[in-house]
Amino acid sequence: MTFVAELRSDLGPAGILTGSDAAPYLTGQRGLFSGEALAVVRPASVDETARVVQACAAYGVAIVPQGGNTGMSGGAVPTAGDTPMPAIVLSMSRMNRIVSVDPDRWTVTAEAGATIGALQQATDAANRQFAPDWGARGTATVGGAIATNAGGNNVLRYGTMRDQVLGLEAVLADGRVWDGLRALRKDSSGYDLKHLFIGAEGTLGVVTRAVLRLHPATPNAQSALAAISGLGSLMRLLELASARCGGDVTAFELVPDVGLARVCEKLGLSRPLQAGAEFYVLLRLASAEPVSERLGAFLAEASERGWVTDAAVAVTEEHTERLWTIRDELSPMFLWAQHEHGLKFDNAVPIDRLGPYHDEVRRIAAELAPGALTYGFGHVGDGNIHLYVLPTRDEQVEPFLAVRDQLQERIDEVTFRFGGTLSAEHGIGQLLQGRIRPQKPPVEWELMRSVKDALDPQGIMNPHKTLPAGP
Repeated sequence: MTFVAELRSDLGPAGILTGSDAAPYLTGQRGLFSGEALAVVRPASVDETARVVQACAAYGVAIVPQGGNTGMSGGAVPTAGDTPMPAIVLSMSRMNRIVSVDPDRWTVTAEAGATIGALQQATDAANRQFAPDWGARGTATVGGAIATNAGGNNVLRYGTMRDQVLGLEAVLADGRVWDGLRALRKDSSGYDLKHLFIGAEGTLGVVTRAVLRLHPATPNAQSALAAISGLGSLMRLLELASARCGGDVTAFELVPDVGLARVCEKLGLSRPLQAGAEFYVLLRLASAEPVSERLGAFLAEASERGWVTDAAVAVTEEHTERLWTIRDELSPMFLWAQHEHGLKFDNAVPIDRLGPYHDEVRRIAAELAPGALTYGFGHVGDGNIHLYVLPTRDEQVEPFLAVRDQLQERIDEVTFRFGGTLSAEHGIGQLLQGRIRPQKPPVEWELMRSVKDALDPQGIMNPHKTLPAGP
């Protein structure tokens, strides 16, 4: 009996996909990475997952764990070309249950394939809040978010996915199951092993379930789009918002006018503010208490100081939804056909250096690729900027491609020089494997390699991801 036939016999026909049925699982969301696999394997329980991993270890087959396949760095799809071992995609799509919501303990327990949107709906019904949120909430999964230590729009107040995880269950590379599903807020009884699996992109084991932290519901929320005088105002605006509104600031997002205009045109929306500013900040206050008065006072003071030149405050649910739809649709993937030729960065720098950093990237782009668009947006309240440099007209594509690699190298260098990271929330995956090494000292990579070798001595867990290429 062949390896795939053995798995099919164990899991049944619903547990194995091959041929054209497997194709959607083999290419990443952005279309940048595509690979081959013997099969897409879909276990329905932790016991089935453990048996699959045991079989892979016995046959020397690599395992590529996959959640909703919404990742941006190619971490959840097989690698292409010559690889030392065949692979399967281990899809968690059938392990998608919300196991329990415990309002008294302020926790939710969910399987790895549960979507972020389903989690939010279940916890909202219990008058509790699962805080992480981003545009792909309908398809992104708990396991994928843990694997990349995802961030999103609410990191400013609630932290990243790492800050939500209280306990994990994971299948190790030899098929053993580690049950760390604890709901303790405090536990100093040795190494906190769950943190090894958060942000590891499935290279150390397969996360199957998680106990996640919940937060109080915030029934009073209000958003505003503020035109700002320039990127130099960002730090002062955030400081003022924190001083006047405290911990009620849940989101502080950068919106470029060129993107706002393009989204409104594409979706047939009216502009929330008339043109006049190069950048806007979309911010949200959320609390158990009314926030309108404080939001208005903050915007008035920011205007008096010259940091805000105009603002639109959402006063209806429809208006709020329109503002956040604009934010969710800012990716160039939806706005310019030429985006596939451009450069995309998920960088973060210290927030007080974000303005000068953006200016330096724009200067480098103007030097090497005149006419290309430097396009930054995203979660600037935590220093993370989704930065693109791309051609926007067909005649720009060929000259842009001629300097693309040099441009990428220069922007990576300036990111390191500004004390930043190339991966704020999307993971290293395949995209950054050959570029990430200069970000950390050699001893740090050596320690990571030691952890990998200890937990996955065969190297079957998502190989050619996360750790830098080479020895």
